[in-house]
Amino acid sequence: MRFASVLALAVAATVVSAETNAERMVRGLPPMAPARRATPVEGAKRSAPSGGGGQCNTGSTQCCDSVTKSGYGTPLDDLLSLMSIDVPNDTPCGQNCSPISAFGGGKGANCNQQPVCCEDNSYNGLVNIGCSPSTFVP
Repeated sequence: MRFASVLALAVAATVVSAETNAERMVRGLPPMAPARRATPVEGAKRSAPSGGGGQCNTGSTQCCDSVTKSGYGTPLDDLLSLMSIDVPNDTPCGQNCSPISAFGGGKGANCNQQPVCCEDNSYNGLVNIGCSPSTFVP
């Protein structure tokens, strides 16, 4: 009989630890701390630097006539205002951009200006937002 009560107590403890934070909050208890299930990012080992190779994680590499930071009263700011695009100050934006083709065809096959990767390419190349230099090698 004593074994059965110990077993019942162990099962009850297991059930309590498996409850969700929502169940705890309904009962007026504070939420439990998050469970650590993976290795911390600081301890992760990298064999090579991330990125590079001329590839964009945000889309295709673009060739822009110019890249200017917003918020300094430049013609870029006038263009952004006309297009009703709200961009935070100091955001690098490309103007008159076209995609670079890795196969040598298309308008952007040879980029004589500045190859960049941009986060927002949704304005048909007139303005690309959040651009950073790219090391595109066809």
